[in-house]
Amino acid sequence: MIQISQLKLPADHTPEDLKRKAARALHIKPEEIKNLTIRRQSLDARKKPELFYSYTVAVETEGESQVLHKAKNPQAVLCKQEDYIFPKPGTEKLIHRPVIIGCGPAGLFCGLMLARAGYCPVILERGQDVDQRRQAVDRFWETGKLNPVSNVQFGEGGAGTFSDGKLNTLVKDSFKRNSLVLKLFWEFGADPSILYDYKPHIGTDVLAGIVKSMRQEIIRLGGQVRFSCQVTDLKVENGCLRGLEVTDRSTGETETIPADAAVLAIGHSARDTFEMLYRRGVPMDKKAFAVGLRIQHPQELINLSQYGRKEAGNLGAASYKLTRQTSSGRGVYSFCMCPGGYVVDASSEPGRLAVNGMSYHARAGKNANSALIVTVTPEDFPEDSPLAGVAFQRQLEERAFQAAEGKIPVQLYEDFKAGRISRQIGDTEPQMRGQWAFGDVRSIMPEPFNTALLEAMEGFGQMIHGFDRPDALFAGIESRTSSPLRIWRGENMESEILGLYPCGEGAGYAGGITSAAMDGVKAAEAIAGRYARPDREE
Repeated sequence: MIQISQLKLPADHTPEDLKRKAARALHIKPEEIKNLTIRRQSLDARKKPELFYSYTVAVETEGESQVLHKAKNPQAVLCKQEDYIFPKPGTEKLIHRPVIIGCGPAGLFCGLMLARAGYCPVILERGQDVDQRRQAVDRFWETGKLNPVSNVQFGEGGAGTFSDGKLNTLVKDSFKRNSLVLKLFWEFGADPSILYDYKPHIGTDVLAGIVKSMRQEIIRLGGQVRFSCQVTDLKVENGCLRGLEVTDRSTGETETIPADAAVLAIGHSARDTFEMLYRRGVPMDKKAFAVGLRIQHPQELINLSQYGRKEAGNLGAASYKLTRQTSSGRGVYSFCMCPGGYVVDASSEPGRLAVNGMSYHARAGKNANSALIVTVTPEDFPEDSPLAGVAFQRQLEERAFQAAEGKIPVQLYEDFKAGRISRQIGDTEPQMRGQWAFGDVRSIMPEPFNTALLEAMEGFGQMIHGFDRPDALFAGIESRTSSPLRIWRGENMESEILGLYPCGEGAGYAGGITSAAMDGVKAAEAIAGRYARPDREE
């Protein structure tokens, strides 16, 4: 194949236009191209309102070496398809099926890879399957009655199921795990554009169906997926994992599942599990993370800034990425930006409130929203305990819950600056999933965090005209940006408790759907490369 980069076309071009452009780059006729595959697509808006797509493509032709030699195009090179390779089975005996704790992206992809390799894994998830979970979440958003074990954070698909479903990651991909993850999402129902889009996303409505299909494939291949099953203790002998104490959250009954290899893919909100692991002596350390507030603007404002026009058309709702280093030394940056999305109540503990952002696949909502988050260092929670960051998050969430009597607290930017509770909205109409009310959002975070955020807002207003408009809406608290701790693991992915494999975002090794899924694949590789397939248990 020949790879051609920097092919630039107007945003309203046709597939035939792209093929002709590729042919001109190689000095051949379009009909000489047997196959054309888009490898990367990104939008170039530097000359807005004139917008262009920039492409990297792979084409197949006859006599590719000769074609390339004649073309003398520095943007065209010979390339070969490099596919992901799963390791061959190891030789060490695995007595029991591997167990995966958690059915978020890390656990789900780990389970799928092990199932396809013949290891028949068992996945334990404290929350409900995705259909029941959506019903529980909808009831919570409508009534405010929280189900602590099945909510926006817990259940099939993990926290990412109720998000924008963004699939971009900065993790290096020398082993092609990123490509594998995207291909698997496509295989189970995602739009093929995720394979080449510079900022791929799925949307929460489509993602729910995908995770369900993946679970059904794991079961078809001999795996098990058990919902409402929470791991509440470890059984350890001589430093080696021997079993898992599991509590059925629907009945309260407890059982012990024998296990000599278990993947710990618990997600960033499994605070009770963090506490249990700490009591059991699993090595872990507190780490830096970030907290902040969700901000909402009319989507047309963002479109105008990014595209030079209010209507996005076939370009899709515009996104943005902002970052600012403040005079105090704290970084402030946009996080989990949701074009055409909603701010959602993402709480998982009674008496505490956390928010997140969510978009459906069409991104057709009236508002754009993102979290504006402020860096938090271990010095901000100086206790020595690895769980100090969890305590800090909980303190902020308790303040957020109190700020509007359990509803999502909302405050206009101008009122946030002035330190007064808002009385009415402006032209920015709240787009929420969950009950909301005006509240003292400024009271939630420590004042040094608020000061850094206000300084950053002035700078962001210079980057995007109108970003600092008086009626922009703040809501809080965005406290679950990442895990506040890291669970130690060695180069073989194993904890000091042998047989325990910390993995994904909750363990501190990922920061989003794709990176968590990639880490789940990595954990599957570690187990499969070490152990022979276990005898099938009935």
